[in-house]
Amino acid sequence: MLSRYVVNIAYFLHTCHPYQRIKIFFYNLLENQHYRYKKYFDYFMMGLILLSVYILIRSVKHELSHDWLIFNNYIISLIFLIEYLLRFWVYNNTSKMVIDQYEHDLFLHREFSFSKVLKAIVKEKFEYVTSPMAIIDILAIMPFFHELRIFRIFILFRVLKFFRYAKSLRRLISILASKKFEIMTLVIFALIMIMVSSVLIYVMEANNPDSPVNTLFDALYWSVVTIFTVGYGDIVPVTHEGRSVAMLIIISGIAVISVATSIVVSAFAEKIDEIKEEKFLDKATKLERFYLVCGYSPLTYEVIRKLHKQRLPIVILEKDPQKIEQARAQGLLVIGYDSASLHTYHLLKVNFEQQVEAVILLHESDVANIYAALTIRELTKSIPLYSILHHPENRRKLSLAGINSIINPHEIIGLMSKIVSTQPVAFEVIHALRSEETSTVVEEIWLDSGMSERFFALLHDSLFYQRFSVLGIYKYATEEFLFNPNPDIKIKAGDVAIVIANRSLVDEFRTKLHRKQKK
Repeated sequence: MLSRYVVNIAYFLHTCHPYQRIKIFFYNLLENQHYRYKKYFDYFMMGLILLSVYILIRSVKHELSHDWLIFNNYIISLIFLIEYLLRFWVYNNTSKMVIDQYEHDLFLHREFSFSKVLKAIVKEKFEYVTSPMAIIDILAIMPFFHELRIFRIFILFRVLKFFRYAKSLRRLISILASKKFEIMTLVIFALIMIMVSSVLIYVMEANNPDSPVNTLFDALYWSVVTIFTVGYGDIVPVTHEGRSVAMLIIISGIAVISVATSIVVSAFAEKIDEIKEEKFLDKATKLERFYLVCGYSPLTYEVIRKLHKQRLPIVILEKDPQKIEQARAQGLLVIGYDSASLHTYHLLKVNFEQQVEAVILLHESDVANIYAALTIRELTKSIPLYSILHHPENRRKLSLAGINSIINPHEIIGLMSKIVSTQPVAFEVIHALRSEETSTVVEEIWLDSGMSERFFALLHDSLFYQRFSVLGIYKYATEEFLFNPNPDIKIKAGDVAIVIANRSLVDEFRTKLHRKQKK
């Protein structure tokens, strides 16, 4: 009966959308580093930590008001308690564990093992409770019991919670963790040296009435400050034997510090590239809208110069280390990942539909572009894909990979050569329009449904009349281009007008057109 009741509750919670939304919200707020509001939560918690430590320091020599003590001992501790309980709640999906065990037992035609799933749940929760950060969270709550004066000192443990909220501190811990074996070996060696030196100096000095080493604790204190090269000078051996031990300990201490420094330096050296990639990855993930360019080459740089006019950021995916360095030297945002790997896009954690304006494939190989296109099409079907074509025989393969527009530079060069040879004046006009020095530009203006009357009426405005040319309108639905369109044309969402005019006029036309649309 109890088992059936538990299973029913598990199914209810698992299918209850409000409950799941709330749990996902708190999981993102507490654990998801890419959640947009997490940084504000982290700043708030770090502010509480600093405030509680300030109150503790202030209370040493100053009498604080009752309100401040209530705030520090109850309010802040209660907030930390709620945070701890929320983390305990979202640590794992208990209802799913119950459902999985129930369906597994049902499939095998045996009775639901409630005790087995209960042990699994308790085991996972216990893993969280005994984790270092969870223990620090518990210690940070202890000032709640401020009547016991000893618990007030636990306020200092709240400082350790910075490791949970500060990403740089977590990264430092992960770097040092990569050298766990070397660090543990060094720690064991240092402990042995401290123990041996403490006993030796105690044996050599304790029976001398002029020696400051009177107890084993004195010897331990002297060993620690000597091995770690602090040397306060308050305890100094007076016997020849004691000084001989001191010389050996000083040499050993220098060795310990040198080895510790080399371990830390090597850990950072090994992780420096990974740290750089994480920094660039975080920067790319936070962008609201951007172009995704796959592959870096001299052509990529020229394309990016043009895309910058759209005032949208550009993220480049490139796995060649030399090309990555070249691109970053030019101030470009490059992620050192393979564009043909699904793992890359899982690490990026981007929403293609909301963040990516278009994907441009500029690898120096058609095969690489095809693989990248197939990988992206596995994630999204709607994002526009544009690719360069190196070999004409691969055009069909690129089309089958889901690429919307394929550009063959050889065909463009051939077309331009033909224009130069047969229509030199037309070529000069085209060259003038594409020049960055001219104020006349060819621009795209995105249109929306019901805009026909406003669009053509605006063309007769005194500001634009005879100074603004509409080359044509591209119909998105039928994929056709209408040159010199008539005013009775029906404009629909997604249509694009190609205009030729002064850059300032184009910007003003676009602003007025969309302002009129919103009214």
